[in-house]
Amino acid sequence: MPAKLYDLSQPLNQECSFWPYYPPFEVKYIKRKSEHGVNAQYIQTSNHMGTHLDSPRHFVTGGKTIDQIPLEWLYGPGVIVDLSDEMDDLALYTPEMIESRAEVRQGDLLYLHTGWERYAQFGSQPDEERYIHRHPGAHPDLVDWLLEKKIHIWGVDCISTDHPMNLPIGRFLGKGMHGHCDKVRALCEAKFGKDEMDKLFPEEAYQLTHNALFPYDCMHIENLGGDINNPKLHNRRLTLGCFPWLFKGGEAAFCRVVVFVEREG
Repeated sequence: MPAKLYDLSQPLNQECSFWPYYPPFEVKYIKRKSEHGVNAQYIQTSNHMGTHLDSPRHFVTGGKTIDQIPLEWLYGPGVIVDLSDEMDDLALYTPEMIESRAEVRQGDLLYLHTGWERYAQFGSQPDEERYIHRHPGAHPDLVDWLLEKKIHIWGVDCISTDHPMNLPIGRFLGKGMHGHCDKVRALCEAKFGKDEMDKLFPEEAYQLTHNALFPYDCMHIENLGGDINNPKLHNRRLTLGCFPWLFKGGEAAFCRVVVFVEREG
């Protein structure tokens, strides 16, 4: 029987939240049916909003670009691990959390459900500030674990795989009396304790999951959504796919993320 398909992608248009300091998504009609006999649109955007795949070139000068990623890395066996019951504002997810819930094999595609997709622009509880400033992120231990598992593609339903304290959000975004980073740091100090901050988020861990993983062709999808919150898909072996457009020289690309489930019988 044909497989049943599930879409794990977020919608993308001019209303979508965009990464701080990056330009927004712009779209307009350049031809209309009434005048030109056809409708045609023009878009201008960065690559880093909506559901997208970062290639190593995003952080590595000579790294692979989107068109150089082997198709075999973009489709195959894997698992969607549901961590949502342990995730709250600024939480850290660890290898132990993942392995306690599902079997992750060498070379798998790995998608993590933190529950944060509900705060995205088109989620069930849209809250842009919470989605961007207070999302969960990777514990430092995840880096070595992903490399040991030889995982090339992993993804999260958050705006970034990195914790906000390892991003501009927690380091320098809007410093001062009303600075976002000051608020984020204060929340993290209350959550983890001041003494733990330098251990969890040292200076050299800035954009950790980008800088430490991309040189080894371990790349990620950000802003997963759609059916990623479907419990039928969680913590079980599946066939997963990530399909970016064939962007020659691309450091990232919008992608459609799909789950293929064999129909019973």
